[in-house]
Amino acid sequence: MINLRNKRIMVTFLMHLGDLILITPFLQVLRRYAYGSEITLAVDKKVADAVRYNPNIDRLIEIDKKGADNSVGALWRIGRSLHKEGCDVLINLHPNERTSFLATVVGAREFVGMSHFLFRPFMDKYVRLDRTHLHAADMYMDVLKRLGLEDLRNEGLQLFTSPEWDKKAASFYTAAGVSEEDKLIGFNIGSAVPQKRWPPKRFAAVADYFALQGYKCVFFGGPTDKEMVYDAVSLMESQAVVATGKFSVGELAAAVRRCRLFITNDSGPMHVAVSQGVPLVALYGPSNPKFYGPYTKKAIVLESTDEYVTGKSMKKIIREGRYRGISVITTQHVIEAAETMLCQYR
Repeated sequence: MINLRNKRIMVTFLMHLGDLILITPFLQVLRRYAYGSEITLAVDKKVADAVRYNPNIDRLIEIDKKGADNSVGALWRIGRSLHKEGCDVLINLHPNERTSFLATVVGAREFVGMSHFLFRPFMDKYVRLDRTHLHAADMYMDVLKRLGLEDLRNEGLQLFTSPEWDKKAASFYTAAGVSEEDKLIGFNIGSAVPQKRWPPKRFAAVADYFALQGYKCVFFGGPTDKEMVYDAVSLMESQAVVATGKFSVGELAAAVRRCRLFITNDSGPMHVAVSQGVPLVALYGPSNPKFYGPYTKKAIVLESTDEYVTGKSMKKIIREGRYRGISVITTQHVIEAAETMLCQYR
């Protein structure tokens, strides 16, 4: 078993919001075994708030991977600077070239985990990610298991907020006329992949239905989702609260926590909702929810395909042209699933 006690440990993971939240169970397990150790986590600056107050890390390194640090030279300088500090154990969690290069340059005494094939010769122990049997959150913990750590108990996805973020969310709701007594349903209609987006018109119909049941509907999402959200809201007969583009990652978590239910496409904010313990209805396709679905029992997943091919990428599935599209999920399907969750978690 790898010795993690009284060490300087670094974890490198420069991936997106949802992926970063999915490694939080891994961090819980790592912290439990790393008695007396300092744990440093290197992440993409854009999503660093997702782990800024995570108690399982001691130090956060923010890499502006699409900005000032978007070059080999910048990553080299960062890596060599970290090398001077000394690192006993480095665990790299993704085969992405950028992340693997940074991890290699740091030059830890023991370099383990996943890596791009170009950098594997520099590793002490290479651990292939199990992408065919395990959910992503379990897949990252499996790296620790294969390094000899057996106790993988965890409390699920975590995103810790700050009083400042909580206050920002509360102030937004007050300004929008939302009281503490109001029952909120959150909607996330965006997704980075167009094929994952359920039609705005149907989100509008679902929101109108629940508005008639006495709920206030809140539309979340980032700045790039504004057009989709305004399309949906313009089709509604009831009044909705538009929070799109209003929050940072941490503030989003604080705001979503107020919701009784979250209805969402496959996206980063879906994992944010899970981290806050909010029940949800998730609309999926063509990606396989077995691997990247909601990491919680408090969810109903509506799938738009009956068959998945292990090892076939989502892009290839789309190119082949046989995927029927997420629109096969009907408005009634979503309403029924939402009512089930609201009843179960009332």
